[in-house]
Amino acid sequence: MLDVAVAAARRAVAVVRARAPDVAQLHWDEKGPSDFVTDVDRAAEHALRTEILGALPDARVLGEELSPTEVAAAGRSTTRDVLFVADPLDGTTNFLHGYPAYAVSIAVLVDGELTAAVVINAVTGDTYTATAGHGAWRNGEPMNVSKIVTPSRALIGTGFPFSHLEWLDSYQPQFAAVARQTAGIRRAGSAALDLADVACGRFEGFWELMLAPWDIAAGILLIREAGGIVTDLAGEPAYVAHTPLVAGNPVIHAWLLGTLARASPTVSPLLPNTR
Repeated sequence: MLDVAVAAARRAVAVVRARAPDVAQLHWDEKGPSDFVTDVDRAAEHALRTEILGALPDARVLGEELSPTEVAAAGRSTTRDVLFVADPLDGTTNFLHGYPAYAVSIAVLVDGELTAAVVINAVTGDTYTATAGHGAWRNGEPMNVSKIVTPSRALIGTGFPFSHLEWLDSYQPQFAAVARQTAGIRRAGSAALDLADVACGRFEGFWELMLAPWDIAAGILLIREAGGIVTDLAGEPAYVAHTPLVAGNPVIHAWLLGTLARASPTVSPLLPNTR
């Protein structure tokens, strides 16, 4: 399963890289506020889908652009099946502006359980992989979450509620509380890369108020296999779904979860039911 996912991700990365020099000529479609899609996203998803189904014709593919209706089954299947959850270009806005932080992300769920994952940084080629019960890897070398457990020395990743501006009033107190107590906060604009950065120890923690299944599926497995924890805002294990996300090494995750709850104690009712 991992070999198929990696091959599919590499094929999608090749599409993205081939079109990067022509980015100024691309047409932008707006899916929502500050949420864009282009023919590159669609072509990359078509490429990875072709690779997956060529190897596993009976598999299902949940992709952000071409098959979002599969989302209801992600992480909740009760039948014998294989589901690939893919983001063909995570960080489209970055790609359109030439900002070097975008990736291809693919996870495999077998019978509803995360089994394999890959994230490839489309700019650098760095490849992050994991298989359930067998650890996580960066470019073939074992990777682990950070051992830094003091908040004042921690670097935390985040994502702004750019497409849900109504959540800014809840997010801003969280940002302020984390910023006051840590070494810094970073927002690069690609959740797949943010979660890979937690898994390989660059970030001690990460949070965002809402992410989609294709944003997080691979990253959840990467972090867990690297020794970290991934939950929702209530501290429940994160599923492959539309959900808030809090991640980190075990100590920083616990600290971050508590800090966010104290900063915005009423945030959960503002968010849609994710289960």
